[in-house]
Amino acid sequence: MFLQITHPETVDQIVAPLVKTSESIPVMKLAVLGGWIMIPLLLLLIIAIYIFIERLILINQSSKEPSNFMNTIRDFIHDGRLDSAKALCANTDTPIARMIGKGISRVGKPLNDINAAIENVGKLEVAKLERRLSWLSTTAGAAPMIGFLGTVTGMIRVFFAMAAAGNNIEVNMLSGGMYEAMVTTVAGLIVGIIAYICYNYLVARIEKMVFILEARATEFMDLLHEPVK
Repeated sequence: MFLQITHPETVDQIVAPLVKTSESIPVMKLAVLGGWIMIPLLLLLIIAIYIFIERLILINQSSKEPSNFMNTIRDFIHDGRLDSAKALCANTDTPIARMIGKGISRVGKPLNDINAAIENVGKLEVAKLERRLSWLSTTAGAAPMIGFLGTVTGMIRVFFAMAAAGNNIEVNMLSGGMYEAMVTTVAGLIVGIIAYICYNYLVARIEKMVFILEARATEFMDLLHEPVK
C-alpha cells in the first residue's frame, strides 16, 4: 500500500517555510541599528586605515636602496673622494644614505665616535618609521572595548523596555537594544582585528628595516678598517 496525500495544500504550507530564503540586512542598516557607538568605531577604522597606508608607503620608500650604493661609497672612500661620497649620500633620500652620510662626516675621528654617530642617526630614522604606530595599537585594544560598551548600553535599553512594559512585553520592544548590543560587539571586534593585523605587519616591516640598517652600518665600519689599495 502506498501512502496517499489527500491534502496537497497542507503539504505546501509545510514545505513553503523551509524553502523560503532568508532576508538579508544591508550593512548600512546594521550600522544605524548599532546606535551612536558606531560613530567612534567608524572614526577609529578610518584613522587606522589612513595610518596603515601612510606608514606602508613611507616604509616602502625607505626600504629602497640604490644599486651599488655601498660599492660606490667604498670606491669614493678608497680614492679619498670624501666630498663625492657626501654628495652621493645627500642626493639619496633614504635612511641608509643619511646614516652613512653622518658616518662619512665623522671620518678622521675615533672609530667609536663614528660608530656612535651612525647608531644615533639609525635610531632617529627608526623613530620616524614608528611614528603614529601607537594609534594602531591603541585602536586594536580600544575598539573591542568600545564595542563592549555598546553591548552594555544595548542591554540596558532592553531591560529598561522590559521594565516599562511590565507584563505586556513584545519582541519588537526589545529588538532595538538587542541589535545595538550585538552589532556594536561585532563592529568593535572587526575594527580591533583590522588594527591589530595592520600594526603587527608594520612592526614586522620596520624590524626588517632595522636589520638592513644594522647590516649597512656594520658594512661601513668594516669599510673604514679596510686597507687603502
